[in-house]
Amino acid sequence: MENKEIELIVNGKRLDGRGLHDLRPIKIKVGVLEDADGSASVEWGGNKVVAGVYGPRECIPRHMENPYKAIVKCQYMMSTFCSLEEHGRMGPNRRSVEISKVIRQALENVIMVELFPKSQIEVYAIVLQADGGTRISALTAAVAALMDAGIPLRDTVIGVSVGKAGDKLIADLGKMEDNFGQSDVPIAFTNRDKDIVLLQMDGLLTKDELSKIIDLAFRKGEDINQLQRKAIENKYGETVSKRLRIG
Repeated sequence: MENKEIELIVNGKRLDGRGLHDLRPIKIKVGVLEDADGSASVEWGGNKVVAGVYGPRECIPRHMENPYKAIVKCQYMMSTFCSLEEHGRMGPNRRSVEISKVIRQALENVIMVELFPKSQIEVYAIVLQADGGTRISALTAAVAALMDAGIPLRDTVIGVSVGKAGDKLIADLGKMEDNFGQSDVPIAFTNRDKDIVLLQMDGLLTKDELSKIIDLAFRKGEDINQLQRKAIENKYGETVSKRLRIG
């Protein structure tokens, strides 16, 4: 429930001066880690995330291997210094385990795991600076790192957080909107078919409002898709479809 003492929308503008549907500045760069098979950094507003991909390689421990496909392992972590609120011992906690799971499930929908039996693909995402929407920033970095590694994908994945604050539907929630807004809905979907692979909701929305913010997420996803593709094309001089064998 929104804290009535904090006005998040003033004269149609948000606290950082954005319009209701404006995205924060986004920068995506691939190939940022020398020893990873694929890596990427994402600066999304005040968020800074680095992701690394390792594999496909031998599955360890061996008893976890699948004779028909690769298994995907994912670990999301927040650094102890990423924000004033998020601090303490670095390592797994209830929140990081949950976010690691939803990111892994989203990626399993698009990675062609059947091409790599008896192997594993490891995805790591570390939040260096947090400013609201870190799970979407981490997923965006993970997808870009998979592209950098050249791992075949059925489609790319786009994510954005949408929600409600000041009785208005908004896109790309910042930290204050995330903490004090009326609703926060992280959503991720495939670029081509718009299949939803991640959808969580905190707060309350009507059925009509939920439908509208999903449409809003689809529209804003086009901008993020172009940034992902540009990062790959700038490094490799080839299209994403050619590099990832997307039909």
